Amino acid sequence: MEMQAISTSPSQSELAPGINYFFAVMPDDIARSEIVAVGERFRKSHRVSGSSVGIDSLHLSLCPMGKPERQRQPLESALLAAAGEVRANGFVASLDSAMRFSARDGQFPFVLCADTATTESALQLRKAIAAAQSHVGLQVSGVSSFLPHVTLLQGHAVDAIEESIASIHWHVHEFVLIRSFFGQSKNEVIGRWPLAIAPEPEVHDLLAEMASMPELPDLLDEE
Repeated sequence: MEMQAISTSPSQSELAPGINYFFAVMPDDIARSEIVAVGERFRKSHRVSGSSVGIDSLHLSLCPMGKPERQRQPLESALLAAAGEVRANGFVASLDSAMRFSARDGQFPFVLCADTATTESALQLRKAIAAAQSHVGLQVSGVSSFLPHVTLLQGHAVDAIEESIASIHWHVHEFVLIRSFFGQSKNEVIGRWPLAIAPEPEVHDLLAEMASMPELPDLLDEE
């Protein structure tokens, strides 16, 4: 499987002011529309207000940029190189609950959270990305502390919410590297890497196996 990256700017030797990087997976078009619809429904039913995340910026964060330690190449180049080392399988992502997180920077994120199976699959990919970053001198802390979610909006007065929703799912075929800009609600995808197709579980046809077995001789009744 060949990994590919798309870089849209020259690499810098250190993190530029107002810029951050993180790895994520993106919902497909159908899932994005369903996510937005859930957000609008909760806006009306719970009178949720705040700044909505644009439909094209919806994402499920996987792994932050690691802290530079023993870094031997420009930061963005190191991140792109690390992503190219990752080998992992795709999976089905599913969001099945809505909740308000604790305040961050004075705002309450309203999010859709992933189910257990998605959390397990996303955590494995997160660990693979963190390990690859370590190889290029970027250390990610708290790798196993992870609650995958998609943020819908940020608000100053969002009441406590935690409810189940009809499952929203999509097939995750790739992960991306995103360059974000503080205070601008702006994200740029600067690299994409495909994930391997997970092998289908082998299904055993018991009837077919029995039919292929050689016939056993009839047993004689004992006199």
